[in-house]
Amino acid sequence: MNLNALDLNLVRVLDALLREKSVTRAGEQIGLSQPAVSAALNRLRHALNDQLFVRRGNDMVPTPRAESLAGPVRAALREIERAFQPAKDFDPARLERTFTFMGADFFSMLLMPPFAARIAAMAPAVSLRFLDSARGDVSKLLQEDEIDAALERPLEVADWVSSTPLFHSPFVIIAAKDNAAVGQAGIADGGVLPMDLFCDLPHVLRSIDGSMSGSTDEALDRIGRKRRVSLALPHFQAVVLAVASGNYIAAVPRQFAVSAARSLPIMLYEPPLGIAVPEVRMYWHARHDDEPPHRWIREQILAEVSQLGFKEWGNTEDRGSRA
Repeated sequence: MNLNALDLNLVRVLDALLREKSVTRAGEQIGLSQPAVSAALNRLRHALNDQLFVRRGNDMVPTPRAESLAGPVRAALREIERAFQPAKDFDPARLERTFTFMGADFFSMLLMPPFAARIAAMAPAVSLRFLDSARGDVSKLLQEDEIDAALERPLEVADWVSSTPLFHSPFVIIAAKDNAAVGQAGIADGGVLPMDLFCDLPHVLRSIDGSMSGSTDEALDRIGRKRRVSLALPHFQAVVLAVASGNYIAAVPRQFAVSAARSLPIMLYEPPLGIAVPEVRMYWHARHDDEPPHRWIREQILAEVSQLGFKEWGNTEDRGSRA
């Protein structure tokens, strides 16, 4: 449609209708009379060639076309509001806001507790929320402002998504300290598992979608070998618990394995083949690039990652390049 022919005031009406599902309540929200909202809805129906809402009892039920507009319209209005907010000096100590992040339990367990303490000391009115990677598509969640940032391995994202590297995440192999097969092979902690043993032992795989293969299987395929994945679990913590109490082995990020080994009876070994080392990145919507609170919270994430030493663990010479 021709944007020049659309009265952008109608976008506010559409957003209010999508929120309230009522002409009367929508009008109250944006300060318009019921007849004015009804007239605006008729103009929207004509412009978009869709009913947009159909009456069901006292409510207005959105059509699929209207539902598809809900996220983009809300995000566009928020962006316009930000653009016209008066500029002022940013002070974290006075910030009242909830920031929502998404990623694996790697981050909720290793990063978020110390990060929350850091933020509480600097901005006591700021709240933090962390969602699991399985929540959904990163680009969609960023577009709809459901999350402020995603902490993930390399993703295919929309061109309006900004990102920055956090650290590299090489894999190590973990096994229980009393794993009989590994013990009989006489491999010291930190040593390389023999290829035959690596392929013969049952593996646990962290999988958020239920698939039974990953980057380790891709590396094995290239040399004509296969492993036996016997258990797929959605979280790294579940993986290490299964390994610690069973006969399994698993490939997990070095940083997570080092942390888990402090409290669980597991040993760390090097894989017998080269496995691609993913670069973990932070992703956010480009509309927040220069927004002071958002830029500040991203800077704090980077600072905490550095403080925790994730980069150093991820760049361990030789071992990191193979794992």
